[in-house]
Amino acid sequence: MYDKDYIEKINEKKKDWEETTVKKVTSKYPERYEKFYTNSNQEVDRLYTESDIQDLDYLEDLGFPGQYPYTRGVQPTMYRGRLWTMRQYAGFGNAEESNKRYKYLLSQGQTGLSVAFDLPTQIGYDSDQPLSQGEVGKVGVAIDSLKDMELLFNGIPLDKVSTSMTINAPASVLLAMYIAVAEKQGVSPEKLSGTIQNDILKEYVARGTYIFPPQPSMRLITNIFEFCSANLPRWNTISISGYHIREAGATAIQEVAFTLANGIAYVEAAINAGLDVDEFAPRLSFFFNAHNDLLEEVAKFRAARRLWARIMKERFKAKKPKSLMLRFHTQTGGSTLTAQQPDNNIVRVTLQALAAVLGGTQSLHTNSRDEALALPSEDSVRIALRTQQIIAHESGVAETIDPLAGSYYVESLTNSIEQKAREYIEKIDQLGGSPKAIEKGYIQQEIQDSAYRYQMDIESGRRIVVGVNKFQIEEEPPKGLLKVDPEVGRKQEEQLKELKSSRDNLAVQEALKELEAKAKTDENVMPAVIKCVKCYATLGEICDTLRGVFGEYKASVII
Repeated sequence: MYDKDYIEKINEKKKDWEETTVKKVTSKYPERYEKFYTNSNQEVDRLYTESDIQDLDYLEDLGFPGQYPYTRGVQPTMYRGRLWTMRQYAGFGNAEESNKRYKYLLSQGQTGLSVAFDLPTQIGYDSDQPLSQGEVGKVGVAIDSLKDMELLFNGIPLDKVSTSMTINAPASVLLAMYIAVAEKQGVSPEKLSGTIQNDILKEYVARGTYIFPPQPSMRLITNIFEFCSANLPRWNTISISGYHIREAGATAIQEVAFTLANGIAYVEAAINAGLDVDEFAPRLSFFFNAHNDLLEEVAKFRAARRLWARIMKERFKAKKPKSLMLRFHTQTGGSTLTAQQPDNNIVRVTLQALAAVLGGTQSLHTNSRDEALALPSEDSVRIALRTQQIIAHESGVAETIDPLAGSYYVESLTNSIEQKAREYIEKIDQLGGSPKAIEKGYIQQEIQDSAYRYQMDIESGRRIVVGVNKFQIEEEPPKGLLKVDPEVGRKQEEQLKELKSSRDNLAVQEALKELEAKAKTDENVMPAVIKCVKCYATLGEICDTLRGVFGEYKASVII
């Protein structure tokens, strides 16, 4: 809080500066644009002063790291104590190929695994399903059964490595497989650490890899919350994702607003299912995007942390400090990468990774330079990992906590993003909450409108994308791109045939019938899913059993 007379004096001096010093220069050398904007279309003033943050109360709005409202970070010493977890999102082809990539990344200094699954796995289909043809192993690893999961983590000690799995609709099945693999390694569930994405609401909004309708999907999510609270105390039960919302075209403000609105819906669903907020909230985590507007991105992360702390304290009356902390993983912006001049993407990713670190992320994935063209090559992945390591060990930004705090511009942006995100959440509340707002198409329409405006800005030249609408060059076709062997699908089908002929099929049928019966009640289905997995029931068989009870979701078209 600042003295009003002092602020008035600053404003007078600023006006005098604009009328004299600035006017003399701009009369001869006009500024590049009449008005400047962030990527979220927030107007950027020429200069920021104390008057732009005159209502900021340090203790109420910033505080200290590790203390409410966590604007400056969730850990008291942040990266001075421990660097963020360096995860490279990886997985392609079959489990054996992906296992080799994981071991390579770990040997290069990666500190956590992040598993990418292929599209059939993401929507609960086995590799031999007709709809899976042509997609097996293409955008991630194919996992049909516990047998594949055993191969995927062969030689990787699950009590020593934190694993993140980007899986949503069949999250309960993949988590069950992970628990079963750990058991075979002699690792008990309470020693496992990692995250399942498990965020179905953003699938209806931005991504599309859903299976079941919203209500049974939310039931499966709360079943996981309950099961993990009792059995996997170190496991993050959900990664509430703004990443895909941003990739679909949302602004930084919308990314914060719609992500936290979905978070509110999950908390409400868990409370309505009888869970205590302070029992499950400490294991909630978030997943954000990092784009090129470095200072806006830093402000976005800080605003999200503060807004979530206030929501949990004021709205849900959470008591435990960990229930109020927004812990998040960041991935650099895939949609910002260009097929033109792909080496330029190394610079983009560096800026985005720097924003994530300055914003206080807990873990980070850096995209590779060739991802606009294909799955990343080994060389490209190594450069992406080295980017994180250079930021961590050579840049100096990890040596002090929240180094941009106090910047008039950053604090003003932080306040603005929080306020505008809160306004969106209030609108969503008026519509009946995030699931209802999704059913009505409100969130989808807002994202579509933002995506359209951004594309129009690029096409008109109002926004410059280097190498795309300016600074183009003649280029040769790219070389050395990673291609997935089309034989992967055939091999997966053969392995499935062999599995089904060698397993105890009677035990499989009994386990699937038990799952079906549990799904028809209000009981937690996780123990039944684990039983199915251990009998080597396939992902498709388990998901088909649940489809028979819950049905499938059909999206409405938003025009």
